Amino acid sequence: MYNRGQFNRWRRHPWHGLSTRDDPARAEIVKTYIELTPSDLVKYEIDKHSGFLMVDRPQRTNASPPALYGFIPQTYCGKNVAALCAEAAAADGDPLDICVLSERLITRADILLNARVVGGIQMIDGGEADDKIIAVLDGDNIWGDALDISDLPPIKVERLQHYFKTYKMVPGQDIDIRVDHVYGRDQALRVVAAAEQDYREQFGHLHGAADD
Repeated sequence: MYNRGQFNRWRRHPWHGLSTRDDPARAEIVKTYIELTPSDLVKYEIDKHSGFLMVDRPQRTNASPPALYGFIPQTYCGKNVAALCAEAAAADGDPLDICVLSERLITRADILLNARVVGGIQMIDGGEADDKIIAVLDGDNIWGDALDISDLPPIKVERLQHYFKTYKMVPGQDIDIRVDHVYGRDQALRVVAAAEQDYREQFGHLHGAADD
């Protein structure tokens, strides 16, 4: 048998073992686990069982994410997230995705960073809500002062929309992805809060979901 103190000697699960934020009073600053960098042509994602980063699939095209891409710990896209999207019947059942802009090129994944939420893209994939939160690296020399999505150049958001609209494309197969609706900081924070509530309802029984 082990106790909680012994468990903390080992690396925590990036989804369940880390807190959503370091300072609860700063709701807009969230902890982010990075799965993909802008230089990646292979799609990596967290293995939900082990917490290790795994290869999901090589990208068929040369599409690479135009920002750091990962998820917010202790979030889950369930009924509360779906309720914020009138055209979605459900949510995708994954941690809440987040894209983070950084002036300096960060070339490695499997890292943590703090990001300021500025907006989001309401992505609907096969009828399921699959929101992509947009954020900036906290303290970034270029993007660090952005408070809302309106503070970003429109081309940044357009590139994210294009990436998510096309990154699952396979010749001869139809995809049902919509990324038309872009929202600002206030709505993004509502989505984050809904994903936190979904997580508590889905995984609140886990004794290992300790704060960092």
